[in-house]
Amino acid sequence: MPIHPLPQFEADVKAALAEEDRKVYEALRAPKTLVVRFGAMNLVGEFPYSGEIKPGCGSKMVVRTFRGVELGEMLTSTCPNSGCSKSVSRKEMLSYIDNSGGRDYPFFTDGRVLRVATKEDLDRQAAIEQSKHGIRAHVRDIAARIGFTARIVDVEPILGGESLTIYCLSEERVDLRDLIREASREFRAHVEVRQVGARDEARLTADYEKCGQYCCCKNFLKVLRPISMKSAKVQKATLDPLKISGRCGRLMCCLRYEDATYEELRKKLPRKKSRVGTPEGDGIVIDGQILTQLALVELDALGTDGRPRRVAVPIEELTAPGAAVAPPRPEPDARGMRDRGPGRRPGPTQTGPKAAPEPGAARPPREPGAPREQSQRREQPPRREDRPLRQPGPAPRQPGGGSVPPKSRDEEIDELLEGLDDDAGAPSRGQQPGGEPGAQSGGQPGGRRRRRRGRGGGGQPGERGPSGPPPA
Repeated sequence: MPIHPLPQFEADVKAALAEEDRKVYEALRAPKTLVVRFGAMNLVGEFPYSGEIKPGCGSKMVVRTFRGVELGEMLTSTCPNSGCSKSVSRKEMLSYIDNSGGRDYPFFTDGRVLRVATKEDLDRQAAIEQSKHGIRAHVRDIAARIGFTARIVDVEPILGGESLTIYCLSEERVDLRDLIREASREFRAHVEVRQVGARDEARLTADYEKCGQYCCCKNFLKVLRPISMKSAKVQKATLDPLKISGRCGRLMCCLRYEDATYEELRKKLPRKKSRVGTPEGDGIVIDGQILTQLALVELDALGTDGRPRRVAVPIEELTAPGAAVAPPRPEPDARGMRDRGPGRRPGPTQTGPKAAPEPGAARPPREPGAPREQSQRREQPPRREDRPLRQPGPAPRQPGGGSVPPKSRDEEIDELLEGLDDDAGAPSRGQQPGGEPGAQSGGQPGGRRRRRRGRGGGGQPGERGPSGPPPA
């Protein structure tokens, strides 16, 4: 049988709850000071409040700050005579500020809470938010006209219209005076230009991160401290820049959240290459895991297969080593087929007419004239610059009885080139295809013309060479 609510019963319950809430609200007192968040950069301030309405956390408030009249959001109240059970003391508030960044925390006290925002105030603020796109485009046109090199990121008009804040991004310092002067003339208001970095740009324009949550810099972070690559290495995170970088292109802020915990756990692990004692024997620490608090230890005793044995031991079970120095371990040979040492075991050895010598053994001297072993390195031929020059032999004799002078190196090269041309079927020097010997080939297509080098030692003294003046 379905249960139908009785209208009279529901009305009575609603009236009873409203009466109870009214009595609780009347018993409360209006707060004297409020903590308000305001501005696009999420600035925080503690301002006095003298109204009779008792606002709660999250209420929209109209505040007067150092920039003018603007809309803010109430966070909490700090006076003991507060109208909300979620208020904090001023000591707790200052302690929170010190732990969150100290002087770098954007905290202001020069201001005043005017009233709780009305419907007209909220509608006017919504209209201002809708006009930000047109104002930003107009400011970018002004910057392009005056040659302003920085990029305009965002603009922030306020509820009262007294001031306009322009945020620009540039890696270098730029002159802001021209932009301030032109923008003040166009908008008829006090213009403030602030140069921000990549992380502040993400705070102004970013929305959601790859984790699915709202960006920390825009949600709750007030002080953007630098992040080092050491934090990613300690946390064993991937070093891929695409996976550890945020919307701003820098290392993600969440790497700093657990950095202190990782550092504390890392200090509990034993150092690498240190000797420790385990329930299975002494060994040397090879590696460790921070979160699981395990140490990878290589034991001194070998395993059943003759190889080093490694075990993962919790750091609570590690003790002092029984021996300060590790005992000598049998060394394997070059191929790892057998062990060496006092207690070596018999293993397979090389068979054949001649066994390979053991490592470290001296080779017997080779007899003169005996062939070298194949295992030795083959002797390399001498380099070209190390080869000895060809010694000139006895000069051939001429038919008349005189001796023929030796040929120079240039003549030998020319003869070698002529031999190559003859072997390839090309016409020899001084002869054209289909022409008479001695015809020049400078103006004929396909002809060959070789410039002969002047030789000083190839002819008789005083004879003019093919090219160049006679020798002095």
